[in-house]
Amino acid sequence: MSGGFATVLLLLAFQQGAPSAQPEPKVAPASAADPWYASHRDEFLGLYIHLHTHPELSYQEVKTAARVAAELKRAGAKVTTGVGKLGVVGLIENGPGPVVLVRTDMDALPVVEQTGLPYASKVKARDSQGREVGVMHACGHDVHMTCFIGTARWLTEHKNRWSGTVVMVAQPAEEAIGGARNMLADGLYSRFPKPDFALALHCHSNEPAGVVLYRGGPLLASSTSLSVTIRGKGGHGAWPNRTVDPIVLAALAILDFQTIVSREVEPIKPAVVTVGSIHGGTRHNIISDEVKLQLTLRAFSEQVRLQLIEGIERRAKALAQAHKAPAPTVECRGVQPGNHQQPRVGRARRAVPHQGSGGRACETDRPGHGGRGLRPLRRGERADHDVLAGHDVPRADRRGQGQGKRPADTALGPLLPRHGAHHRHRHQGDDRGGRGLAAAAAVMHSRPPRSS
Repeated sequence: MSGGFATVLLLLAFQQGAPSAQPEPKVAPASAADPWYASHRDEFLGLYIHLHTHPELSYQEVKTAARVAAELKRAGAKVTTGVGKLGVVGLIENGPGPVVLVRTDMDALPVVEQTGLPYASKVKARDSQGREVGVMHACGHDVHMTCFIGTARWLTEHKNRWSGTVVMVAQPAEEAIGGARNMLADGLYSRFPKPDFALALHCHSNEPAGVVLYRGGPLLASSTSLSVTIRGKGGHGAWPNRTVDPIVLAALAILDFQTIVSREVEPIKPAVVTVGSIHGGTRHNIISDEVKLQLTLRAFSEQVRLQLIEGIERRAKALAQAHKAPAPTVECRGVQPGNHQQPRVGRARRAVPHQGSGGRACETDRPGHGGRGLRPLRRGERADHDVLAGHDVPRADRRGQGQGKRPADTALGPLLPRHGAHHRHRHQGDDRGGRGLAAAAAVMHSRPPRSS
């Protein structure tokens, strides 16, 4: 497969259920058929607990990056730190063969953990706006890093099973959009080998642990972040007739935005418009001058994505005109392109037996709207500008136009089952010491075993 390009996305399938307090994450029983896992299981469990209890926000992953770098060095990789400020790159070279990039994200979310677990995060930090917030790995990046380090350890300890070069990439600021772009601008693909294949993983809460999913065609929707500012004319709350109330306009806009999907987008074309944040006003009796909204849009086609943006702009401007309000602004803050897969199903399935965990490969018929954590990597004409980060990709204009389809191989592999939805305060994990990513990397380099 060298000579083309492919992206392999390994999604962790993990168990969903009611959260419950427990002394430590559940660990899959050691198997006599998998002595390597049995001998490293406690180390990976300890690493996972450490990462979970020491989360850091986007662009603040100083200690996390240092721990990842130390673990890569321990595994025997040649490590470079400070790539794009906080990114970490580790090279594992093992003779001639293809170059495979393995990627993890490192940042946590501004969420107060409420799992009740003894190793729950109690970390607080200042966000980009100076507010004190709780910090939690609520999207599984602690899982991803544990699997990432396990992959490096497995590959360096099984060099008789593969040949080539592995580029281990730890990316900061995935949630904030920008960490991958910073690594690219700092010469990720000029200072280090450019990959023939790329492997990434993300946990998935809708399937039981041990299930490996793959799919041809659309797998994950594009994700567009919009900031909408609704403006008005402030004044005293007792005399609303002398004002133009932006909070009322924002309430109308939020409801009206939902009619874009239900009444304008073709019913067979999936789309999502979610208002995730609304901020306006300072106290009970003051009508403010503006309200700020933050939205996420999901779509599988560029046509629908732009239709959503146009519908939001049109509705916001029409409301302002109808209520004699100043013009609103709609700004695109970031775009993550959708993942359209061209799976090498044979390779996806071949990785599962190597996991030694009773995993099974299944083709899913349901693409998802979740896009975070997955970073399509591509080679070729625009590789230096349009790779590694789906929603970290630089764009030419405020609408983020220019999104293209990303061919990719797809496999989904289990590591740590979790309970609760992503980005939620009750999101938690049970350690299973996954080997799917390492197995898939070895498959990409595969050759008959040789004596060490």
